[in-house]
Amino acid sequence: MKRSLTSVATAMTLLVAGTHSVLGAEPLSVLHWWTSGGESKAIRVLKDDMNKQGYQWKDFAVAGGAGAAAMTALKTQVISGNAPSAAQVKGPLIQDWASQGVLVNIDQSATDWKAHSPAQIDNTMKANGHYVAAPFSVHRINWLWINKADLDKVGGTPPTTWPEFFALADKFRAAGITAVAHGGQPWQDMTIWETVVLSQGPDFYRKALVDLDQKTLTSPQMVQVFETVQKIRTYFDKGYHGRDWNLATAMVISGSGGMQFMGDWAKGEFANANRKSDVDYVCAAAPGTSNAFTYTVDAFVFFQQNGKKEATPGQLALARTIMSPDFQQQFSLYKGSIPIRLDVPMDKFDDCAKKSRTDELATIKSGGFLPSLAFGELHSSATAGAITDAVTNFMNSNEDPEEGVRKLAAAAKVK
Repeated sequence: MKRSLTSVATAMTLLVAGTHSVLGAEPLSVLHWWTSGGESKAIRVLKDDMNKQGYQWKDFAVAGGAGAAAMTALKTQVISGNAPSAAQVKGPLIQDWASQGVLVNIDQSATDWKAHSPAQIDNTMKANGHYVAAPFSVHRINWLWINKADLDKVGGTPPTTWPEFFALADKFRAAGITAVAHGGQPWQDMTIWETVVLSQGPDFYRKALVDLDQKTLTSPQMVQVFETVQKIRTYFDKGYHGRDWNLATAMVISGSGGMQFMGDWAKGEFANANRKSDVDYVCAAAPGTSNAFTYTVDAFVFFQQNGKKEATPGQLALARTIMSPDFQQQFSLYKGSIPIRLDVPMDKFDDCAKKSRTDELATIKSGGFLPSLAFGELHSSATAGAITDAVTNFMNSNEDPEEGVRKLAAAAKVK
Protein backbone atom coordinates (compact mmCIF):
# COMPACT_ATOMS: atom_id res chain seq x y z
CA MET A 1 0.00 0.00 0.00
CA LYS A 2 2.81 2.38 0.93
CA ARG A 3 4.57 1.68 -2.38
CA SER A 4 1.29 2.25 -4.25
CA LEU A 5 0.69 5.57 -2.51
CA THR A 6 4.26 6.60 -3.23
CA SER A 7 3.79 5.69 -6.89
CA VAL A 8 0.56 7.65 -7.10
CA ALA A 9 2.18 10.67 -5.44
CA THR A 10 5.11 10.51 -7.86
CA ALA A 11 2.76 10.24 -10.82
CA MET A 12 0.71 13.20 -9.60
CA THR A 13 3.88 15.24 -9.12
CA LEU A 14 4.97 14.49 -12.68
CA LEU A 15 1.49 15.25 -14.02
CA VAL A 16 1.34 18.59 -12.22
CA ALA A 17 4.86 19.43 -13.39
CA GLY A 18 3.91 18.52 -16.94
CA THR A 19 0.75 20.59 -16.69
CA HIS A 20 2.69 23.61 -15.45
CA SER A 21 5.16 23.10 -18.30
CA VAL A 22 2.36 23.25 -20.88
CA LEU A 23 0.55 26.11 -19.15
CA GLY A 24 3.78 28.03 -18.81
CA ALA A 25 4.72 27.61 -22.48
CA GLU A 26 4.89 30.79 -24.50
CA PRO A 27 1.70 31.08 -26.57
CA LEU A 28 2.11 31.75 -30.28
CA SER A 29 -1.04 33.19 -31.82
CA VAL A 30 -0.79 32.80 -35.60
CA LEU A 31 -3.11 34.39 -38.17
CA HIS A 32 -3.21 32.91 -41.67
CA TRP A 33 -5.59 31.97 -44.48
CA TRP A 34 -4.46 28.42 -45.25
CA THR A 35 -7.70 26.47 -44.96
CA SER A 36 -7.98 24.17 -47.99
CA GLY A 37 -6.97 20.50 -47.79
CA GLY A 38 -3.40 20.83 -49.04
CA GLU A 39 -2.86 24.13 -47.23
CA SER A 40 -4.10 22.80 -43.89
CA LYS A 41 -1.81 19.81 -44.17
CA ALA A 42 1.15 22.10 -44.85
CA ILE A 43 0.58 24.51 -41.95
CA ARG A 44 0.04 21.56 -39.60
CA VAL A 45 3.71 20.69 -40.10
CA LEU A 46 4.71 24.04 -38.60
CA LYS A 47 2.17 23.77 -35.79
CA ASP A 48 3.49 20.33 -34.82
CA ASP A 49 7.11 21.51 -35.01
CA MET A 50 6.43 24.44 -32.68
CA ASN A 51 4.47 22.32 -30.21
CA LYS A 52 7.37 19.85 -30.08
CA GLN A 53 9.69 22.73 -29.23
CA GLY A 54 7.51 23.53 -26.23
CA TYR A 55 5.50 26.45 -27.57
CA GLN A 56 1.72 26.72 -27.38
CA TRP A 57 0.33 27.23 -30.90
CA LYS A 58 -2.93 29.18 -31.09
CA ASP A 59 -4.30 28.91 -34.60
CA PHE A 60 -6.33 31.77 -36.09
CA ALA A 61 -7.26 30.68 -39.61
CA VAL A 62 -9.42 33.02 -41.70
CA ALA A 63 -10.80 31.45 -44.88
CA GLY A 64 -10.39 33.25 -48.19
CA GLY A 65 -7.95 32.37 -50.97
CA ALA A 66 -6.49 35.81 -51.49
CA GLY A 67 -6.34 36.70 -47.80
CA ALA A 68 -8.59 39.79 -47.91
CA ALA A 69 -10.68 38.60 -44.95
CA ALA A 70 -7.53 37.70 -43.02
CA MET A 71 -6.08 41.17 -43.55
CA THR A 72 -9.28 42.77 -42.26
CA ALA A 73 -9.12 40.55 -39.17
CA LEU A 74 -5.45 41.42 -38.68
CA LYS A 75 -6.13 45.17 -38.75
CA THR A 76 -8.86 44.72 -36.18
CA GLN A 77 -6.57 42.76 -33.88
CA VAL A 78 -3.71 45.26 -34.11
CA ILE A 79 -5.96 48.27 -33.57
CA SER A 80 -7.53 46.64 -30.52
CA GLY A 81 -4.09 46.03 -29.02
CA ASN A 82 -4.32 42.28 -29.48
CA ALA A 83 -1.81 41.73 -32.29
CA PRO A 84 -0.96 38.10 -33.04
CA SER A 85 2.55 36.77 -32.53
CA ALA A 86 2.80 36.25 -36.29
CA ALA A 87 0.59 36.82 -39.30
CA GLN A 88 0.66 35.79 -42.93
CA VAL A 89 1.46 38.86 -45.03
CA LYS A 90 3.11 39.47 -48.37
CA GLY A 91 4.61 42.10 -50.66
CA PRO A 92 4.28 45.81 -49.87
CA LEU A 93 2.18 45.04 -46.81
CA ILE A 94 5.35 43.89 -45.05
CA GLN A 95 6.78 47.38 -45.42
CA ASP A 96 3.45 48.99 -44.53
CA TRP A 97 3.29 47.20 -41.18
CA ALA A 98 6.98 47.90 -40.52
CA SER A 99 6.45 51.62 -41.16
CA GLN A 100 3.79 51.68 -38.42
CA GLY A 101 6.40 50.60 -35.87
CA VAL A 102 4.51 47.52 -34.70
CA LEU A 103 6.89 44.78 -35.88
CA VAL A 104 9.97 43.27 -34.24
CA ASN A 105 13.18 42.39 -36.03
CA ILE A 106 14.21 38.74 -36.22
CA ASP A 107 17.84 39.16 -37.30
CA GLN A 108 18.97 36.63 -34.69
CA SER A 109 17.17 33.88 -36.61
CA ALA A 110 18.24 35.00 -40.08
CA THR A 111 21.97 34.30 -39.96
CA ASP A 112 22.16 32.42 -43.29
CA TRP A 113 19.02 33.52 -45.13
CA LYS A 114 20.69 35.94 -47.53
CA ALA A 115 23.22 33.34 -48.71
CA HIS A 116 20.53 30.84 -49.64
CA SER A 117 17.63 32.96 -50.95
CA PRO A 118 16.87 34.76 -54.23
CA ALA A 119 18.02 38.34 -53.64
CA GLN A 120 14.77 39.76 -55.01
CA ILE A 121 12.79 37.90 -52.36
CA ASP A 122 15.28 38.31 -49.52
CA ASN A 123 15.15 42.09 -49.84
CA THR A 124 11.38 42.19 -49.38
CA MET A 125 11.69 40.47 -46.00
CA LYS A 126 13.57 43.46 -44.56
CA ALA A 127 12.67 46.92 -43.32
CA ASN A 128 15.37 49.50 -42.57
CA GLY A 129 17.99 46.82 -43.09
CA HIS A 130 16.51 44.36 -40.57
CA TYR A 131 14.54 41.18 -41.14
CA VAL A 132 10.93 41.53 -40.01
CA ALA A 133 9.42 38.65 -42.00
CA ALA A 134 10.19 34.98 -42.60
CA PRO A 135 9.34 33.58 -46.05
CA PHE A 136 7.81 30.13 -46.47
CA SER A 137 7.99 29.20 -50.12
CA VAL A 138 7.83 30.41 -53.71
CA HIS A 139 4.62 29.92 -55.65
CA ARG A 140 4.63 30.19 -59.41
CA ILE A 141 1.45 31.79 -60.74
CA ASN A 142 1.64 31.25 -64.49
CA TRP A 143 0.68 27.57 -64.55
CA LEU A 144 -1.95 25.82 -66.64
CA TRP A 145 -3.29 22.59 -65.10
CA ILE A 146 -4.80 19.97 -67.41
CA ASN A 147 -6.62 16.73 -66.66
CA LYS A 148 -4.49 14.03 -68.34
CA ALA A 149 -7.37 11.64 -69.11
CA ASP A 150 -9.35 14.47 -70.72
CA LEU A 151 -6.30 15.51 -72.72
CA ASP A 152 -5.76 11.97 -73.96
CA LYS A 153 -9.47 11.57 -74.70
CA VAL A 154 -9.52 14.48 -77.15
CA GLY A 155 -6.07 13.72 -78.55
CA GLY A 156 -4.62 17.02 -77.46
CA THR A 157 -1.24 18.31 -76.28
CA PRO A 158 -0.41 21.05 -73.75
CA PRO A 159 -0.80 24.36 -75.59
CA THR A 160 2.16 26.70 -75.94
CA THR A 161 0.35 29.48 -77.83
CA TRP A 162 -3.10 31.02 -77.57
CA PRO A 163 -4.28 29.57 -80.92
CA GLU A 164 -3.28 26.12 -79.62
CA PHE A 165 -5.06 26.83 -76.33
CA PHE A 166 -8.33 27.76 -78.00
CA ALA A 167 -8.11 24.77 -80.34
CA LEU A 168 -7.78 22.47 -77.32
CA ALA A 169 -10.60 24.29 -75.51
CA ASP A 170 -12.85 23.67 -78.50
CA LYS A 171 -12.02 19.95 -78.35
CA PHE A 172 -12.89 19.81 -74.67
CA ARG A 173 -16.17 21.60 -75.23
CA ALA A 174 -17.08 19.28 -78.09
CA ALA A 175 -16.46 16.33 -75.75
CA GLY A 176 -18.85 17.76 -73.13
CA ILE A 177 -16.06 18.88 -70.80
CA THR A 178 -15.95 22.35 -69.22
CA ALA A 179 -12.89 23.65 -71.04
CA VAL A 180 -11.75 26.14 -68.38
CA ALA A 181 -12.56 25.49 -64.72
CA HIS A 182 -12.74 28.87 -63.03
CA GLY A 183 -14.04 30.59 -59.93
CA GLY A 184 -15.52 34.03 -60.52
CA GLN A 185 -13.77 35.82 -57.68
CA PRO A 186 -11.73 39.00 -58.26
CA TRP A 187 -8.34 37.44 -57.48
CA GLN A 188 -9.07 34.49 -59.77
CA ASP A 189 -10.09 36.85 -62.57
CA MET A 190 -6.82 38.70 -62.01
CA THR A 191 -4.86 35.45 -62.20
CA ILE A 192 -6.04 34.85 -65.75
CA TRP A 193 -5.67 38.47 -66.85
CA GLU A 194 -2.19 38.84 -65.37
CA THR A 195 -1.09 35.60 -67.04
CA VAL A 196 -2.27 36.86 -70.42
CA VAL A 197 -0.33 40.09 -69.83
CA LEU A 198 2.74 37.97 -69.07
CA SER A 199 2.27 36.05 -72.34
CA GLN A 200 3.14 39.28 -74.15
CA GLY A 201 6.68 38.95 -72.78
CA PRO A 202 8.54 39.82 -69.56
CA ASP A 203 9.41 43.32 -70.79
CA PHE A 204 5.78 44.10 -71.59
CA TYR A 205 4.70 42.77 -68.19
CA ARG A 206 7.35 44.83 -66.40
CA LYS A 207 6.41 48.04 -68.18
CA ALA A 208 2.68 47.48 -67.75
CA LEU A 209 2.35 46.06 -64.25
CA VAL A 210 5.58 46.93 -62.45
CA ASP A 211 6.21 50.39 -63.92
CA LEU A 212 2.54 51.17 -64.66
CA ASP A 213 3.69 52.85 -67.86
CA GLN A 214 0.69 54.62 -69.39
CA LYS A 215 1.89 54.15 -72.96
CA THR A 216 2.10 50.40 -72.46
CA LEU A 217 -1.19 50.23 -70.56
CA THR A 218 -3.03 51.91 -73.45
CA SER A 219 -1.20 50.16 -76.28
CA PRO A 220 -2.83 48.03 -79.02
CA GLN A 221 -1.01 45.09 -77.43
CA MET A 222 -2.96 45.64 -74.20
CA VAL A 223 -6.18 45.72 -76.20
CA GLN A 224 -5.20 42.28 -77.52
CA VAL A 225 -4.76 41.12 -73.92
CA PHE A 226 -8.33 42.12 -73.12
CA GLU A 227 -9.60 40.46 -76.29
CA THR A 228 -7.85 37.20 -75.35
CA VAL A 229 -9.25 37.32 -71.82
CA GLN A 230 -12.71 37.97 -73.21
CA LYS A 231 -12.44 34.88 -75.40
CA ILE A 232 -11.18 32.71 -72.51
CA ARG A 233 -14.29 33.68 -70.56
CA THR A 234 -16.52 32.03 -73.16
CA TYR A 235 -15.16 28.63 -72.06
CA PHE A 236 -16.31 28.92 -68.42
CA ASP A 237 -19.34 26.96 -67.23
CA LYS A 238 -22.47 28.76 -66.03
CA GLY A 239 -21.78 28.03 -62.39
CA TYR A 240 -18.40 29.77 -62.15
CA HIS A 241 -19.60 32.88 -60.28
CA GLY A 242 -18.28 32.91 -56.71
CA ARG A 243 -16.74 29.44 -56.92
CA ASP A 244 -13.74 28.90 -54.63
CA TRP A 245 -10.45 28.11 -56.36
CA ASN A 246 -10.10 24.65 -54.82
CA LEU A 247 -13.55 23.69 -56.13
CA ALA A 248 -12.40 24.68 -59.61
CA THR A 249 -9.30 22.55 -59.08
CA ALA A 250 -11.59 19.71 -57.98
CA MET A 251 -13.28 19.94 -61.38
CA VAL A 252 -9.94 19.31 -63.08
CA ILE A 253 -9.17 16.50 -60.63
CA SER A 254 -12.49 14.79 -61.41
CA GLY A 255 -12.26 15.41 -65.14
CA SER A 256 -15.41 17.53 -65.38
CA GLY A 257 -13.08 20.45 -66.07
CA GLY A 258 -10.30 20.24 -68.63
CA MET A 259 -7.98 23.11 -67.67
CA GLN A 260 -7.41 25.67 -64.93
CA PHE A 261 -5.22 28.77 -64.67
CA MET A 262 -3.92 28.75 -61.12
CA GLY A 263 -0.77 29.02 -59.04
CA ASP A 264 1.01 25.87 -57.98
CA TRP A 265 -0.84 25.61 -54.67
CA ALA A 266 -3.33 23.77 -56.90
CA LYS A 267 -0.79 20.95 -56.89
CA GLY A 268 -1.35 20.56 -53.18
CA GLU A 269 -4.98 19.72 -53.96
CA PHE A 270 -3.93 17.15 -56.57
CA ALA A 271 -1.54 15.59 -54.07
CA ASN A 272 -4.20 15.57 -51.36
CA ALA A 273 -6.43 13.63 -53.78
CA ASN A 274 -3.58 11.15 -54.46
CA ARG A 275 -3.15 12.34 -58.05
CA LYS A 276 0.27 12.28 -59.71
CA SER A 277 1.80 14.63 -62.26
CA ASP A 278 2.12 13.32 -65.82
CA VAL A 279 -0.15 10.42 -64.82
CA ASP A 280 -3.37 12.09 -63.68
CA TYR A 281 -2.67 15.71 -64.59
CA VAL A 282 -0.31 17.86 -66.60
CA CYS A 283 1.37 21.04 -65.41
CA ALA A 284 2.49 23.42 -68.14
CA ALA A 285 3.53 27.03 -68.28
CA ALA A 286 0.53 29.03 -69.50
CA PRO A 287 0.59 29.76 -73.26
CA GLY A 288 3.38 32.15 -74.19
CA THR A 289 4.95 32.24 -70.70
CA SER A 290 7.58 29.50 -70.71
CA ASN A 291 10.35 32.12 -70.48
CA ALA A 292 8.84 33.88 -67.46
CA PHE A 293 7.95 33.18 -63.85
CA THR A 294 5.43 35.27 -61.93
CA TYR A 295 5.74 34.57 -58.24
CA THR A 296 4.16 35.19 -54.89
CA VAL A 297 5.82 34.52 -51.55
CA ASP A 298 3.96 33.73 -48.36
CA ALA A 299 5.65 35.12 -45.26
CA PHE A 300 4.98 35.67 -41.58
CA VAL A 301 5.61 39.07 -40.02
CA PHE A 302 6.14 39.28 -36.27
CA PHE A 303 4.29 41.77 -34.09
CA GLN A 304 5.36 43.38 -30.83
CA GLN A 305 3.92 41.52 -27.85
CA ASN A 306 2.87 43.23 -24.61
CA GLY A 307 4.49 46.48 -25.70
CA LYS A 308 7.96 44.95 -26.01
CA LYS A 309 10.01 45.96 -29.05
CA GLU A 310 12.18 42.83 -29.00
CA ALA A 311 11.17 39.50 -30.48
CA THR A 312 10.14 36.85 -27.98
CA PRO A 313 11.97 33.51 -27.82
CA GLY A 314 8.94 31.89 -29.44
CA GLN A 315 8.89 34.34 -32.33
CA LEU A 316 12.60 33.79 -32.98
CA ALA A 317 12.11 30.02 -32.82
CA LEU A 318 9.17 30.28 -35.23
CA ALA A 319 11.19 32.33 -37.73
CA ARG A 320 14.15 29.99 -37.43
CA THR A 321 11.94 26.92 -37.97
CA ILE A 322 10.22 28.41 -41.03
CA MET A 323 13.55 28.90 -42.79
CA SER A 324 15.13 25.62 -41.72
CA PRO A 325 15.92 23.34 -44.70
CA ASP A 326 13.90 20.41 -43.31
CA PHE A 327 10.75 22.46 -42.77
CA GLN A 328 11.15 24.27 -46.10
CA GLN A 329 11.20 20.91 -47.84
CA GLN A 330 8.27 19.32 -46.01
CA PHE A 331 6.07 22.41 -46.20
CA SER A 332 6.50 22.77 -49.95
CA LEU A 333 5.93 19.07 -50.54
CA TYR A 334 2.48 19.48 -48.99
CA LYS A 335 1.74 22.98 -50.26
CA GLY A 336 2.67 22.45 -53.92
CA SER A 337 5.27 25.23 -53.86
CA ILE A 338 9.06 25.18 -54.01
CA PRO A 339 11.34 26.16 -51.10
CA ILE A 340 12.65 29.69 -50.76
CA ARG A 341 16.03 28.24 -49.86
CA LEU A 342 18.00 27.38 -52.97
CA ASP A 343 20.08 24.82 -51.07
CA VAL A 344 17.14 22.48 -50.37
CA PRO A 345 17.51 19.27 -52.44
CA MET A 346 14.72 18.71 -54.97
CA ASP A 347 15.02 14.92 -55.26
CA LYS A 348 11.83 14.29 -53.24
CA PHE A 349 9.78 16.70 -55.35
CA ASP A 350 7.66 15.83 -58.38
CA ASP A 351 8.36 16.84 -61.96
CA CYS A 352 6.22 19.99 -61.72
CA ALA A 353 8.22 21.31 -58.75
CA LYS A 354 11.52 20.40 -60.39
CA LYS A 355 10.48 22.29 -63.53
CA SER A 356 9.45 25.22 -61.35
CA ARG A 357 12.88 25.34 -59.69
CA THR A 358 14.67 25.04 -63.07
CA ASP A 359 12.55 27.86 -64.52
CA GLU A 360 13.03 29.96 -61.39
CA LEU A 361 16.80 29.82 -61.67
CA ALA A 362 16.70 30.50 -65.42
CA THR A 363 14.37 33.50 -65.13
CA ILE A 364 16.33 35.01 -62.24
CA LYS A 365 19.25 35.19 -64.68
CA SER A 366 17.21 36.32 -67.69
CA GLY A 367 15.09 38.95 -65.95
CA GLY A 368 11.85 37.01 -66.33
CA PHE A 369 11.45 36.42 -62.58
CA LEU A 370 8.61 38.83 -61.80
CA PRO A 371 6.41 39.64 -58.79
CA SER A 372 2.68 39.05 -59.14
CA LEU A 373 0.28 41.98 -59.05
CA ALA A 374 -2.68 39.64 -58.58
CA PHE A 375 -1.21 38.23 -55.37
CA GLY A 376 -0.17 41.38 -53.60
CA GLU A 377 3.51 41.51 -54.54
CA LEU A 378 3.23 44.87 -56.33
CA HIS A 379 1.95 48.34 -55.44
CA SER A 380 -0.27 49.70 -52.71
CA SER A 381 -3.58 48.11 -51.87
CA ALA A 382 -5.33 51.16 -53.34
CA THR A 383 -3.61 50.86 -56.72
CA ALA A 384 -3.88 47.07 -56.87
CA GLY A 385 -7.51 47.24 -55.79
CA ALA A 386 -8.41 49.77 -58.48
CA ILE A 387 -6.76 47.63 -61.17
CA THR A 388 -8.52 44.53 -59.86
CA ASP A 389 -11.87 46.32 -60.02
CA ALA A 390 -11.24 47.35 -63.62
CA VAL A 391 -10.30 43.81 -64.65
CA THR A 392 -13.12 42.10 -62.75
CA ASN A 393 -15.72 44.50 -64.10
CA PHE A 394 -14.50 43.75 -67.59
CA MET A 395 -14.57 39.98 -67.09
CA ASN A 396 -18.11 40.07 -65.73
CA SER A 397 -19.67 42.34 -68.34
CA ASN A 398 -19.90 42.80 -72.07
CA GLU A 399 -17.57 45.77 -71.96
CA ASP A 400 -15.59 46.58 -75.09
CA PRO A 401 -11.86 45.71 -74.79
CA GLU A 402 -10.85 49.27 -75.66
CA GLU A 403 -13.07 50.58 -72.87
CA GLY A 404 -11.51 48.02 -70.55
CA VAL A 405 -8.08 49.36 -71.44
CA ARG A 406 -9.13 52.95 -70.76
CA LYS A 407 -10.43 51.98 -67.31
CA LEU A 408 -7.25 50.03 -66.62
CA ALA A 409 -5.08 53.05 -67.41
CA ALA A 410 -7.19 55.24 -65.11
CA ALA A 411 -7.02 52.67 -62.33
CA ALA A 412 -3.22 52.57 -62.53
CA LYS A 413 -3.16 56.24 -61.53
CA VAL A 414 -4.96 55.60 -58.23
CA LYS A 415 -2.62 56.04 -55.26
